[in-house]
Amino acid sequence: MDIQKKTQALRDQINDHNYRYYVLDDPHISDSEYDGLFRELQKLESENPRLVTKDSPTQRVGNKPLSSFDTITHRIPMLSLANAMDETELRAFDARIKKGLNTNDDIVYMAEPKLDGLAVELVYENGLFINGSTRGDGNTGENITQNLKTISAIPLFLRTDVHDTPPLLEVRGEVFMSKTGFKKLNKMRKREDLPLFANPRNAAAGSLRQLDSSITAQRPLSIYCYEAGTIEGITFDKHQKFLSALKDWGLPVNPQIKKVKNIDEVIDFHHNMEKQRDLLPYGIDGTVFKINAVAQRNVLGIRSRSPRWAIAGKFKAQQVTSVVVDIIPSVGRTGAITPVAKLDSVHVGGVVVTNATLHNQDEINRKDIRIGDNVLIQRAGDVIPEIVKVIVNKRPKGTSRYLLPKECPSCGHEVFRPEGEAVARCQNLSCPAQMKGRIEHFASKVAMDMDGFGGQLVDQLVEKNLIRTVDDLFRLTFNDLIELDRIAEKSAQNILAAIQDAKQTTFARFIYALGIRNVGAHLSKVLQQEFSSDIEKFMSASLEELETIDEVGAIGAKTITKFWSDPSNVEIVKSCLSLGVELEMVQEPKSHALKGKTFVFTGTLTKFSRNEAKTLAEAHGASASGSVSKKTDYIVAGTGAGTKLKKAKELDIQVLTEEEFLVMIQ
Repeated sequence: MDIQKKTQALRDQINDHNYRYYVLDDPHISDSEYDGLFRELQKLESENPRLVTKDSPTQRVGNKPLSSFDTITHRIPMLSLANAMDETELRAFDARIKKGLNTNDDIVYMAEPKLDGLAVELVYENGLFINGSTRGDGNTGENITQNLKTISAIPLFLRTDVHDTPPLLEVRGEVFMSKTGFKKLNKMRKREDLPLFANPRNAAAGSLRQLDSSITAQRPLSIYCYEAGTIEGITFDKHQKFLSALKDWGLPVNPQIKKVKNIDEVIDFHHNMEKQRDLLPYGIDGTVFKINAVAQRNVLGIRSRSPRWAIAGKFKAQQVTSVVVDIIPSVGRTGAITPVAKLDSVHVGGVVVTNATLHNQDEINRKDIRIGDNVLIQRAGDVIPEIVKVIVNKRPKGTSRYLLPKECPSCGHEVFRPEGEAVARCQNLSCPAQMKGRIEHFASKVAMDMDGFGGQLVDQLVEKNLIRTVDDLFRLTFNDLIELDRIAEKSAQNILAAIQDAKQTTFARFIYALGIRNVGAHLSKVLQQEFSSDIEKFMSASLEELETIDEVGAIGAKTITKFWSDPSNVEIVKSCLSLGVELEMVQEPKSHALKGKTFVFTGTLTKFSRNEAKTLAEAHGASASGSVSKKTDYIVAGTGAGTKLKKAKELDIQVLTEEEFLVMIQ
């Protein structure tokens, strides 16, 4: 067999095993055998790059991290569902359906569990996965194509064994994380001293919104598809037939979905799912019922926010009572002080709950939660432990209102609560509770770009007191590193080389690395242009000076001046500079063809990435912004441009194609 045929055969094998595993739930090989096939394909493609295809399983990961998400407009809005809170409301829904259809006959529904995940839309053109997006506001969602490609359950090319693929197929589904996968992920994050996810839904949503798809690829995500958007070239008279076609095309469909013939079977399905909810391998928070006949759906139509032909049946909240034993302020890696209620252990929905987040001081005040109180506990979204209310008539005598400390419980530094914000924060860069997260951020690729600084290395450096603040990174020696677990001589040399390379950096990278609140990668570049890489000038800038800078604003100016008002932060920056960190001067623009102009790039660009387009604009004297405002001069719109393009038209801002943008530069 020649190389091309062998490569294609491997692709077909891997795609077939994915289909059997995710769609048929009938795997034919072990995980290790699957991994062997995948590695063999990777080897062949790396040796023969010309053979790589867009739909190859190896192309799920590998794109450059994004700076932000574009938006995609849904051809058909992704509507929400009306809720039925009990059996009476489900029967009332059925009565409305019969009235709307002018019939007394039983209505046939498709019944399914209501997954607790993140709704997405997948778009296929001639069988090829083109893009995918979140639900967003129902009309436009975020373009998360590169992250969706990392989910093995989503085929990059549809199967054609039974059905021909339509020219256009839009499929709606729910991305979720299994309970087992969630526990493993949090166990791993705990080992690496990273913040734990509150529940599988938050973990799935957070994973899908990573700008770096390689991070998403490490998360145990899956998907079940359940509804159609636009379909061209083929029609279905029954929803059940559509679901069957999805499976034939290789898209996963929840095996719990079933046809129910009348309202009594609807009620039975709802009650059975409520009993099984804790036994299912994934989280659900209710049931969904949809009319099976498409013709009946068309007669009923939709309201402004929801279809008339579908409803979500909600489960009863799982609530129990417990006692607040203590309230402990916890410090996150960004300095956020979060009060946590320590509870008498109690079972809620099959889970032992001992803690509940109280969010912030405003939330404590609103519910008047005190140490010693008897409280009603609920698992919000069926997972997050939440105090619903205090049982006041059981309150012990002598309790007092709880107030968060004015000093950080970790380092004793003054706690600062920005005006208009609910969260109080510790601003001390050397705070032990924040140290690991700050160091990882400082060394990360988009900041100082120190290769090799993963969570395990940072853990050891902090725990052995080799690093207390970020400037200590530049004091590390070969002898310090060689004593650490799993660090051989070569690894130590590589780490030191990465630190040395990082000393030559830009003002923007260094400022972003410091982790100043509200100063992200883009604003760091704005400040770089404003202060011409003069760090001393930036540190001494007044509130009034900062507020006048475009895109900084009042909130950003306040957090920046608050940061520099702390002598320890200034000392750390000066220490970094004395240890050899050099901030390169901003290069002069290649030309001034676009001087004074502000550009916004949106949609999918074909001639360059959005990051490359921004760099190109800045190289010719322009500013590149991530949002459209009255100060925007031009918007360069690619395919799939959504809300930014709409706003630009409303503000009468000139819209350019990529070609027109290039002509302006030339």
